[in-house]
Amino acid sequence: MGTAELLASPASQVPLAQLRLEVRAFLGDELARGGFVPRCDGWHAGWDERFTRALADRGWVGMTLPRRYGGSGLSSVHRYVVVEELLAAGAPVAAHWAADRQMGPSLLRFGTEEQRERFLPRIARGEFFFAIGMSEPDSGSDLASVRTRAEPTDRGWRLSGTKLWVTGAHRAHALMVLARTSPADPADRHAGLSQLVVPTDSPGVGIRPIRSLTGAQHFNELVFDDVFVPDELVLGTIGEGWTQVTSELAYERSGPERFLSTYPLVEELVARARADGRHRVLVGEVLARLWTLRQMSLGVAERLARGDPADVAAALVKDLGTRFEGEVIDAARSVFDLEPDLTSSDPAARLLAQAILAAPGFTIRGGTSEILRGVVARGLGLR
Repeated sequence: MGTAELLASPASQVPLAQLRLEVRAFLGDELARGGFVPRCDGWHAGWDERFTRALADRGWVGMTLPRRYGGSGLSSVHRYVVVEELLAAGAPVAAHWAADRQMGPSLLRFGTEEQRERFLPRIARGEFFFAIGMSEPDSGSDLASVRTRAEPTDRGWRLSGTKLWVTGAHRAHALMVLARTSPADPADRHAGLSQLVVPTDSPGVGIRPIRSLTGAQHFNELVFDDVFVPDELVLGTIGEGWTQVTSELAYERSGPERFLSTYPLVEELVARARADGRHRVLVGEVLARLWTLRQMSLGVAERLARGDPADVAAALVKDLGTRFEGEVIDAARSVFDLEPDLTSSDPAARLLAQAILAAPGFTIRGGTSEILRGVVARGLGLR
């Protein structure tokens, strides 16, 4: 199914051009009233629950969820349009990001009807936030080396272990945790893993901040000390966690956030090139790479809308997007004759500082570059 067929499907009743204009008008009103200040990395660091609820009131959270669960019943491409505009504006969308991008589709695909009715309407209303517990100490991006364990008990599981780099866990209502529910099999390291939904207020859940260079708390360390998780909060099938989580990673790795985290800084570059007539070639090269990444990312969105596998393509988008975001920072350093400053009244200086401080996390979240290239190599039959 190509884009034309996708947009003509019964679930796609809103013209994309009209939707884009509506989002731009909303953002213009928000900026005019001082609702937010554009920033780099707003999908990761810009937590604003009021803004999330304002989006939800317009049906722009949980857009791809069926109407029976409070969603808009629209396509992945419709969601892409909204997300692209929000990221380009540097809007604060971190509060609902994991729930909207990842957990909503996962609950819809793997969850029980009870789980869907419990969580999806609250996600769509912008009232319920998720964090994702995958990475662990001493594991890097080797997700198959998970050591967090869930042992069966009466009517549920006892969860013990540690997770790292969990974005927004200190503000989330629930965690999606990948845990080992049966002993590791040396012949198949991916076997025996399962996913559990863990409310953050469960007894035994410890959340410790991992602060950034600015002292801000976005990442967290999670410690699970014999946490009880009832059977009804197991997502999908016990032992099928690897299959489930890798399908979710396609959503995490392929979206426009993987190359638009620094877009507000790109706009400053374009404005400078137009104003002084210099650096046009450099800025043109940045825009050409941006457009290429956008086309690749849209291709993955179409595959996901069809239900086709997209893990290799998503890994490629994420790897190239990470490199691009670093290139934007390098270009800005060479164009702007100013010092990065988070408190500056000059948007270019402020955005450059935000981008520089966020950059170390670009290659961590969603998988390191080395792991992503391994995924691509395997997909191409090169290893």
